[in-house]
Amino acid sequence: MNITNQTIDGGKAFDWGNISADYAKFRDIYPQEFYNKITRQNLCINGQSVLDLGTGTGVLPRNMYRYGANWIGTDISEQQIKQAKLLSDGMDIQYYVQSAENADFPDNTFDVITACQCFWYFSHEQLLPSFLRILKPGGCILLLYMAWLPFEDKIADASERLVLKYNPKWSGANETTRPISIPKCYFPHFELTFHEEYPLSVPFTPESWHGRMKACRGIGASLAPHEIAAWEQEHTKLLSEIAPAAFTVAHYGALAILKKK
Repeated sequence: MNITNQTIDGGKAFDWGNISADYAKFRDIYPQEFYNKITRQNLCINGQSVLDLGTGTGVLPRNMYRYGANWIGTDISEQQIKQAKLLSDGMDIQYYVQSAENADFPDNTFDVITACQCFWYFSHEQLLPSFLRILKPGGCILLLYMAWLPFEDKIADASERLVLKYNPKWSGANETTRPISIPKCYFPHFELTFHEEYPLSVPFTPESWHGRMKACRGIGASLAPHEIAAWEQEHTKLLSEIAPAAFTVAHYGALAILKKK
């Protein structure tokens, strides 16, 4: 499903379904510390009911399933949900093709609502009443993010420059460590009780880093097949020149917790 947002990539349409297979293979990369940060806040653990909005291929529910929460994941992309179900085989996780704004669940259903790598895609004024309705009293919204740091990592910088060559209006470039931005409409109803931004070092090979870059919004989700093929050829050559057989890429992780008043 094509998504167009004038504040993202200059309004260029993108569709995560176009890259679901690569997303499933190459974007399950959060280090254990990323998940430890969540459980240290006593969130997404045993006995809690959790809704993961924009779940994609179910990375968050699948990796946190062992902590005992009851998970539901929703995503607007049918292809992403298909991959999530395949990868969650044997796990009692429910998945639905559904936009965040159309989350249709009974009142007071969830202890926690999570949004990982997707919060800025939502129509917040439309979504807010649903959050207030389906969250239990005192429930939390947990926002999560991880991004590479091009100003601190030469490989990330070179790969990012190549994405911009093929997609100049891609707005995912030039990340620096910063708190997750939260629209003002939340604060009359939620309290920001915690936020943290922290460094991460994520391991890659040339193949897995190439796959990670291809599965970003600026390439696989938005370019035409012939453009993707040209980028792949050039990026493979670039990595053969600058990347060793194994390396790490500097990232930062961020989380923010909004508690329902």
